[in-house]
Amino acid sequence: MPTRASTPAEKPSASTEYIPRTDSLASLQLAAGACKGCDLYQRGTHVVFGEGPRSARLMLVGEQPGDQEDRAGKPFIGPAGRLLDRVLAQVGLDRGEVYVTNTVKHFKWEARGTRRLHVKPSASEVQACRGWLLAELAAIKPTMIVCLGAVAARSLLGRTFSVTRSRGLVIGDTAWAPWLMATYHPSALLRMPDEAAREAALAHFTDDLRRASETLAGLKASRAS
Repeated sequence: MPTRASTPAEKPSASTEYIPRTDSLASLQLAAGACKGCDLYQRGTHVVFGEGPRSARLMLVGEQPGDQEDRAGKPFIGPAGRLLDRVLAQVGLDRGEVYVTNTVKHFKWEARGTRRLHVKPSASEVQACRGWLLAELAAIKPTMIVCLGAVAARSLLGRTFSVTRSRGLVIGDTAWAPWLMATYHPSALLRMPDEAAREAALAHFTDDLRRASETLAGLKASRAS
């Protein structure tokens, strides 16, 4: 049974002044390119906005773009994105019908030789970018949100939310969608050094996305009956 959500009160974000009053995704994406709500715009090659149809019933929210996403300006196209695509197809979800985005729109990184390594965004950086995520949610109006990882989940459900304790739990009646779930971020699976632990976590991740698919299918069937 889905549980009823208790969502945190919304706080104004540092980027509010840059967000136009529009539900046009194209206009929002254009405006995001000029956002200076935090210092991450100085590091990123591109702002990486969400991607997918406005009619999407499912919205996937990750943490931030990675190196490949930053260079291309598109979300979830690197190793984590390829893993995500494979699991979506496995559970009967078409990536082309899903809206994918990130909580933070710029890549935060540190140099390690010639490589640019991911650095977790700070709470203030997440808060600075939160207005863009809320604008995307308002434009898409998804039936279900799946938060990929703790940063995405806590940006919507509060800092005390634990993906470890509540992974795969379908939460109903949220401020942003009828249904919401949190699960692992695919990049976290790829970073697990232990093969057995990685395979077990991948199985959980697949089960969670299958549950999201079944929840959407069940809701569609109930409306058709």
